[in-house]
Amino acid sequence: MSQKKPAGKPVWTKNTFFWIAGVLVLLAIAGIVFGDKAIRDPGQKLEKIPLFILYCVAAVVMAVNGVLSHRQTLQQHAEETGETL
Repeated sequence: MSQKKPAGKPVWTKNTFFWIAGVLVLLAIAGIVFGDKAIRDPGQKLEKIPLFILYCVAAVVMAVNGVLSHRQTLQQHAEETGETL
């Protein structure tokens, strides 16, 4: 009677890495438009490169993490359900 419901196919929108990357892109845009003071934390030291560049790099890192983890999740789902990629 108590059968396990089959898991649905994973979707990229549920991967937090993509959401974090999106927020970092928005912060980088705010830094470009309004300057580093808009996105600098109180008491944060000045960096040698503009702060928005660091946010852009962080967004790329998070997006790459999202792609890698999503591919792994799709592969695991395919193995569990017997689907082919």
